[in-house]
Amino acid sequence: MMAADTYAPDINGAARFAERFAVGLVSRGHEVHMIAPSPTGEPGRERLNGVLVHRMRSHRYPTVADFHICLPWEVTGRIKQIVHKFRPDVAHVQAHFVCGRYLAKHASDAGVPLVATNHFMPENLVGHLPLPKAAKDWVKHMAWQDLAKVYGLANYVTAPTPRATTLLEAAAGIYGAEPISCGIDGAPYEAARAASRTNKKPTILFVGRLDEEKRVDELIKAVAKLPDPEAVKLEIVGDGSCASKWRSLSDELGLSSVTTFHGFVDEEELVDLYGRADIFVMPGIAELQSLATLEAMCASTPVICANAMALPHLCQSGNNGFLFEPGKIDQLSAHILTLVSDSDLRARFGEHSRNIAEDHAIGKTLDRFEEIYATVIEG
Repeated sequence: MMAADTYAPDINGAARFAERFAVGLVSRGHEVHMIAPSPTGEPGRERLNGVLVHRMRSHRYPTVADFHICLPWEVTGRIKQIVHKFRPDVAHVQAHFVCGRYLAKHASDAGVPLVATNHFMPENLVGHLPLPKAAKDWVKHMAWQDLAKVYGLANYVTAPTPRATTLLEAAAGIYGAEPISCGIDGAPYEAARAASRTNKKPTILFVGRLDEEKRVDELIKAVAKLPDPEAVKLEIVGDGSCASKWRSLSDELGLSSVTTFHGFVDEEELVDLYGRADIFVMPGIAELQSLATLEAMCASTPVICANAMALPHLCQSGNNGFLFEPGKIDQLSAHILTLVSDSDLRARFGEHSRNIAEDHAIGKTLDRFEEIYATVIEG
């Protein structure tokens, strides 16, 4: 039995991982239950790709489009009932907010072995709060302390990367967490690359939420600094609180003819966009792994990433792409120009991207978690 505070049809890295992971376990013969917010607000239950999803009553989050949150007093009783009715062999929480918090509490109270995986960084939420820096720092500190309280109930803790586990130690005092990649099935992205047509102009792609910590404005400014911005095409996929501001920035910098803001797209179109891209750029500074970058790498795409958080685990500068220092627009622009100007280098870096991505195959992730489940159940 799992709990996630964001799940399909939500479009973000944590939701996509939780769905792929749950469906992957179903494909191996496990009965998987998922406790998650309702996308409509109304509680219910549905079978989704083999996963029995228990939808909790939810409310639209005021500053993030298409994101729902649950209120503790509306869900804790129902989660307790679900735990006692189905008596899972193991519980696995993907977040510590509400659904994860109360699955952790009620599973622990019922003697159910508990595994916890952290995808959380306060920066991904605090940026939406209209608070001064000192207040935001206090909120981040309290958020980490809250996570430590919930995850302290777990028999086993994991996070997607070594950088994410060291962050748990430093910020939450949680030691001994194991780094396990979120994992990915690279086949659809590899097939999309094989089926793609050669672009008339080199295409630069970003995929992710259009929120402050993603720093997409740095990418837009870097493209504007190219000697000939009209020689490239910029594709931006996703939506968020900064979407309108960044569209205006693109227009102000004269990039309206080369930039496409796609908003949210379905899975088929997203895979196709990965297959067509010549360069993928991730300027975000709060990535505990970055599934979007990993998806691009599966499509044999060279990547340019901010030298921040866990991104250096995926982008090996000079091997499958380049790292740039956050805020250094000229440096980012120079890296883009290098790849735009050299198709052979793009092909070589892209091949290395695909090879690196193979280490993150979803099968390896499922294997390891099955071992962990067996260990905590036996323990």
